[in-house]
Amino acid sequence: MSRYILQKIASLVPVLLGISLIAFTLGVISPGDPAEIALSQGGMSEARPEQIAALREEMGLNDPLPVQYIRWVKNALHGDLGYSYATSEPVSEELARRLPVTLKLAGYAMLLTCAGGILIGTLSAAYKDSLLDHGIQGLTNIMLSIPGFWLAILMVLLFAEVLGWLPTSGTGGAKYMLMPAIVLSCATTATAARLMRSALLGELGKQYFLAANAKGISKYRLIVRNALPNAIVPVITLLGNYFGGILGGSVVVETIFALPGVGSYAIEAIYMRNYPALQGYVLLTGFLFVAVTLAVDLISLVLNPKIRLGGSSI
Repeated sequence: MSRYILQKIASLVPVLLGISLIAFTLGVISPGDPAEIALSQGGMSEARPEQIAALREEMGLNDPLPVQYIRWVKNALHGDLGYSYATSEPVSEELARRLPVTLKLAGYAMLLTCAGGILIGTLSAAYKDSLLDHGIQGLTNIMLSIPGFWLAILMVLLFAEVLGWLPTSGTGGAKYMLMPAIVLSCATTATAARLMRSALLGELGKQYFLAANAKGISKYRLIVRNALPNAIVPVITLLGNYFGGILGGSVVVETIFALPGVGSYAIEAIYMRNYPALQGYVLLTGFLFVAVTLAVDLISLVLNPKIRLGGSSI
């Protein structure tokens, strides 16, 4: 197992390098002179050419791109992601302050995805071709097709403005995260439910299940004790992909619900052309996605050692 884990970690090194290259390239191809933008956001709306030239030299922008990239990666490995054009504060510190909000939101969304997806998928499979099954299939179709921003606005109007049950913004407790987490997990829950239904139906058609059921053992007892543990494995395997979707969706959700996470930080960086902040966001979220995917892959290995022979989710 140790060799397998080392192989998985080694296979992720090119992925991390690719993420770093994408993040660095964003700052290179983005419009405008970084030195001029930094000066203008620092209060110098009409900087003189010699000031811009001096700052370009200080920022190392006159060096060849490979040199700039290597220097940027070295600094990133030491936790230095540069300074925000807007606040002149270290980007790493700003991201560190905002990251807990995003992780909290993602945690709630992942919990809803797992619990909701497994429960809905299990009910759909257990009552295959029933009215409940058809209703669940229709519900998952709606969950997959509804735009996240539209659902967010609808929930704010209904549960916050009309009924007054939930707050529209804030990070105090679970009630503040409930609406954003529901919006963020809507599509992933539907996907997990469909996968769970398919996997469980596969288990219900296997010989061991049919033979045990023919001997008089309750179908529902067999589902809970035998079929369900086997069917959960594919859902767990794809948790890394779900996390990636949740991270991407947090950009919109955090903006709508005014949550001070890294997603809304990225929107602010784009709006203000704050390239170091945007580069830091891409690098951080890419690293988080890779780390979670690796963790999920190792969990899948524990649940099903056959994965070592047949490949993995990464």
